[in-house]
Amino acid sequence: METTSQEAARTAAPADGRAPAGRRAVDGYLGADFPWYGLDEAFTGPRWLMQVGTAADGAVQHGSIGHGDEPSVRNEHVAGDEQDAKEKFAVVVSVAANPVRRSADGTGLLEATSVSSAAWLAGVGLLSFTWPGQMDHSLRDDWLEQQTETAWVLADDLDGSDWSTLSLPVDGVPTSFHYRESEFGWVLAGSTAQGVHLGAYGRGMSAYGLGFAVVKDITAYA
Repeated sequence: METTSQEAARTAAPADGRAPAGRRAVDGYLGADFPWYGLDEAFTGPRWLMQVGTAADGAVQHGSIGHGDEPSVRNEHVAGDEQDAKEKFAVVVSVAANPVRRSADGTGLLEATSVSSAAWLAGVGLLSFTWPGQMDHSLRDDWLEQQTETAWVLADDLDGSDWSTLSLPVDGVPTSFHYRESEFGWVLAGSTAQGVHLGAYGRGMSAYGLGFAVVKDITAYA
């Protein structure tokens, strides 16, 4: 049986969440049967598409939209920490709210998506851009695997002490989110009235002043 976390891990590649050059097409986003969310009109900076995640049958399950500076992976430039301090970005992850459903081959069941699904995808997304600057490249895979598992444990315990509650507007309506900060940035997760679970992560841009809204025209981001 394939779980939500296994499915998400399989469909979230590449690790940095960004489609390779030349493939940042809007087509995948247009294939979703749920609305996409981004920051609301109060944010006037750059907006950019990242990548969608699909199930085995090709159905779009989730996707991310970036806002602000496109982040570079730490240690891929000389002055890593200085560059990180300058980068200001927020990424919004939209996850289709699905009930328990059969796998594509009909042999098992897939877990329902939940706020935890959005929290995990956001946590992993943040990790993909923020790994310790002093770490050797050869150790990165082991570190990322360990931290990915930690992100799942945290996402599975949203009522735990690692999370606080933050109220932010979604389509103008105050909405409660689970929120946590780390040395790498911040992560939050909640749900919308439109049947979408929202995750978000960022660095250098405060989460406290953000608002979310349905993207009216996703092709404008292409």
